[in-house]
Parts: sequence; C-alpha cells; structure tokens
Amino acid sequence: MYYVYVIKNETDEFYTGFSANLEKRVIDHNAGRNESTKGHQWKLVYYEAYVSECYARERERVLKQNRRMKTLLLNRVKESLSY
Repeated sequence: MYYVYVIKNETDEFYTGFSANLEKRVIDHNAGRNESTKGHQWKLVYYEAYVSECYARERERVLKQNRRMKTLLLNRVKESLSY
C-alpha cells in the first residue's frame, strides 16, 4: 500500500506527504530526518491508502500544488479533530 498523509505538530501546523511505510515515515519526521518538518513533534491526523504508487504520488502532488484542494482537506481534518 501507498499513503498520502497529513501530520500535525504541537503548534498546529500541518504537513502533507507520501510514503509506502506510514509508521516509519512519521517516526522519521519526529526524528528530524525531514528538513521541512525538523524541530517539531508530529502526530498523524489523516491518511489515504492507495494500491497504486502512481495514484498516491499524483494525489500528493495535487494537494501540494492546488491550494483550494489542500484547504478543503485541511478544513475537513481540523473539523474532525475538534470533536
């Protein structure tokens, strides 16, 4: 499986990424192995699973490049976290 995920840090910042090993990837973020997320503690708050790596990478690309789609997804995630 391949995953597109959203993680959230202690200052309520969000980061969107792609991985074939979701558990390891979150550990990597928390260990400072990603320059974009270094220095914070991250918690997985959302993910989508794909059988195809190609579809997962395309979804990540769309979310990172299309501000409107990313905003809609993050609003949905924030709303679900408020319950």
